Amino acid sequence: MSGTEDLLVAFHDYRRPLAPAGVYTLTAEHHLTKGGDRVDANPAIPTTTRQFEIRAVRFVLDPASVHAHYPAEGAAGDFRRTLPHITLDRSILPWERLTKGRAVPEQAPWLALMLFRAGELPDDPEGMGRTTTRTVAELRDPGAGILGPDLSDEGITPGVAASRCQSIDVPAALFTALVPREDELHYLAHVRDVATKPRLLDDGEIPTEGRYAVLAANRLPRHTGTYTAHLVSLEGFDGKLDPGRLDADIRFVRLCVLHSWTFTSDPAGTRDAAALLGNLVAPARTDRENLALRLRPNGEVAARSTGDAEDYTRRRLHLGYTPVPYRLLSGETTYGWYRGPFVPVIAAETRDFARDTPKTTADHALIYEPEHGLFDVSYAAAWTLGRTLALSDPDYSEEITRARRELANTAATVMARAAAGRALADGDPDGRTLRELADPGFAARLLDALGRPPATPDRAAPTPTRRRRTRPTRQGARAALAAEAATAALTAAAERHTRTLPAWLDELTLLRRVPFNYLVPHPAMLPPESIRLFRIDENWIEALLAGARDVGVHSSLDALADTALTAAVDRRRTRTRTGAAGRAGLLIRSELVEAWPVFDLIASIAGADVGELRRDHLAPDTLLVLLDAVPDEIVIREPGQGIHFGIDSKEGAGDNSVINLRDHRPGDNLGHPLRRDYPAEGGLLTRHLRLPHEGDVPQVLALRGDRGLVPALAAGLDPALRDLAPGEFALQLVNAPVEQRLTLDPAPERESAR
Repeated sequence: MSGTEDLLVAFHDYRRPLAPAGVYTLTAEHHLTKGGDRVDANPAIPTTTRQFEIRAVRFVLDPASVHAHYPAEGAAGDFRRTLPHITLDRSILPWERLTKGRAVPEQAPWLALMLFRAGELPDDPEGMGRTTTRTVAELRDPGAGILGPDLSDEGITPGVAASRCQSIDVPAALFTALVPREDELHYLAHVRDVATKPRLLDDGEIPTEGRYAVLAANRLPRHTGTYTAHLVSLEGFDGKLDPGRLDADIRFVRLCVLHSWTFTSDPAGTRDAAALLGNLVAPARTDRENLALRLRPNGEVAARSTGDAEDYTRRRLHLGYTPVPYRLLSGETTYGWYRGPFVPVIAAETRDFARDTPKTTADHALIYEPEHGLFDVSYAAAWTLGRTLALSDPDYSEEITRARRELANTAATVMARAAAGRALADGDPDGRTLRELADPGFAARLLDALGRPPATPDRAAPTPTRRRRTRPTRQGARAALAAEAATAALTAAAERHTRTLPAWLDELTLLRRVPFNYLVPHPAMLPPESIRLFRIDENWIEALLAGARDVGVHSSLDALADTALTAAVDRRRTRTRTGAAGRAGLLIRSELVEAWPVFDLIASIAGADVGELRRDHLAPDTLLVLLDAVPDEIVIREPGQGIHFGIDSKEGAGDNSVINLRDHRPGDNLGHPLRRDYPAEGGLLTRHLRLPHEGDVPQVLALRGDRGLVPALAAGLDPALRDLAPGEFALQLVNAPVEQRLTLDPAPERESAR
């Protein structure tokens, strides 16, 4: 399966709860009969009655229930043929309450998404998405000339009536012109099942399946300007949605608003998904180097340099280096070269920091260029950063320091025992003392000697010469610690005292806690509206880890015991260096990231998905993705839950609006394009918009009636069809998610895009 074939979407007409929200009365009666005759009539068994209420969202909606909406909040783009929509996490929510009316079908929702232009609402004259906070009592009883929802008193206690909600007052004529008709409501809502391949997203989330409720507006934002989408409740407006149903004295209709957002419809706008994705990769179409994370030399500076210096500088910048200020030990200030863990080429092999003996300074990680007298400070900076991060974490520094002390004590004990054994061997080179102690008659001879009278001072044995105690040599210490018993003791001590160190180092391997300026040392390397691909320098990662591991080394004994500590920690780590080249990633800095924080990004190689190691927002507009292999294709696409609706276009002048028909019949081709349009010659908006309202064209789709789109669309699919279910209608209006495909050359220094 291709790396992009990861999205399965199913549309359902509606989702009705077993019992809608409301107040219910439960009555229990007992009848005792014999032969068909009641025998409990006098006296009768008392009847028991109980009331209970099924509560659901009514006047206030938790913002967390909103999964997504399109267009995005604050978006500015060409949305003239887009029907805005909102996606709710609670898939049953639009059908938890009943909408009543003579023409309302069973599957009609009680919610509707209404779209207003700036200046149309008195509550929001500037089109900023403002609403007015009112009590539920003020919503139900707004006063003369204003129509509020006609709600029964059931479930509205004094506390509920005094609670606050958001509302808008809509001019009566505008309300009638925009609101869906009773027989149109159900076409604008459906349930969507979305299944994706498991993928690591922000904060370790792995989405698998989701069920969402979707409500679409019926108005097209065809005029340039600011629009506000309001999710409103139509409960209590039974019989008021069709033309001519409002009384003549009604000037405004008061609606309860559960969610709102604003956007700008502008053909020249650049904050819609298509424009943002296009701008993101546009520079790479003309110059493949624009995808690499590196600085480009400034021509004016290069013109003042010698040829050799210019070539040298260009080479360094091409490899991903950045010049940084550097002070020598002598106190002189010069500059050095720095490169972070993200490099545009495959990094050359260098010293193995993972197997280095512990160090106390970063000097061992400096790289000197004698030809130019400059230092490469990349790995020294990584080592110092690792040490700084470790010391700044009190839990980590305390645990590794305690572990080193325990290991040092264990090592000292092991070496002391080894030294005692050697001393005994030195005093009895031929083993005679040990043989005497082991002789069976030794006990009898000892008792006989103890029973004799003590010797006089003259006959006492001379005082033996004290042997001078010598410290073990480094070689002797290493030999003692290399013994099997010593290794086992050190390993056990290390495992007892390093419980959280492996997980902490695993997180550091993914560059968590690393400041952004260490990853991207110069802002020009990641300008606004850019995407940059890179490979990961494993040497830099290992230098970072070495700096963290070397905390707490104060003596040669700590260094001798470090092997056991490192081995015990690495055995329990899940992210260790395998030696295989290939980890990579990308950085995106764009308004796209801010507008759609969670979107689909699929990396693949030879059609197989590339695993994500980390996906994180380093800033509101900056996304970091780490991959466990170098991909040959990357697809950036709108979220599957954010599939949007709209009218398509065909070539030609005039009203070229059409709908690209999709197969609605169950089977393998369900949802696939039929490669024909409705209407075949264009002119959909001319045929199926509601008639003008007070001299203005509201750009509202007529779904039923003489200009009804639904029956005409059904006939366009199949002449025998007279109607479409809500899911079928939504399927025909679906616009495929906007996506941008990057085709890459996995060979170093040859990235490109198309």
